[in-house]
Amino acid sequence: MNERDVPGAAKAKDHRARVTQILIEKAFTQLLRAKPIHRISVKELCEAAGINRGTFYAHYADLYDLLAKMEARLMADLQRALEPLLAEDAQEPTLLALTSVIFRCLKENEDICAITLGPHGDREFTARLLDMARERCLAVYARRFDATPRQLSYYYAFVSSGCIGLLEKWAQEDMATGAEEIAAIASGIMVYGIEFLKAPDLRE
Repeated sequence: MNERDVPGAAKAKDHRARVTQILIEKAFTQLLRAKPIHRISVKELCEAAGINRGTFYAHYADLYDLLAKMEARLMADLQRALEPLLAEDAQEPTLLALTSVIFRCLKENEDICAITLGPHGDREFTARLLDMARERCLAVYARRFDATPRQLSYYYAFVSSGCIGLLEKWAQEDMATGAEEIAAIASGIMVYGIEFLKAPDLRE
């Protein structure tokens, strides 16, 4: 009788594989906090994770494949979280609703966010995260303000860049501030601009 014939063997194998992947990802994120990916070796990662090189290559082609899979999982998590709001028949969400979903998802994926938003992270990946909600945000702006599509597009480009800075600041503080509070800050700045600094009730 081989392992495939043993009840629960496949499930146990999957569990072991996931535990191994978690160990690898945890070691990887710790290393990426200290230096960029091109300065990390597979050997160094394996030593940090307590595994051998064969185990690493059983799951990933190289370190860039590992990072890509971690980022893809975050993108998939965010897409699932946004689906109820982005559906064609969904009621138009508020900016706060959109930003709350995004920030909650990022908080739930804190480890990968710590590196993608950190000094050695990938700004293009962060931009792709924010771009997922672009169409809905533009629709909310169009309903709220009397502006041309060109103006709205420029405004979104401006605030999305600001959101990247806000996300990076949040990551620098180890995401200590709650996701809902950060979402309220982001949406408040988007809507009120500099007036956000003048109205205490908009900051709380």
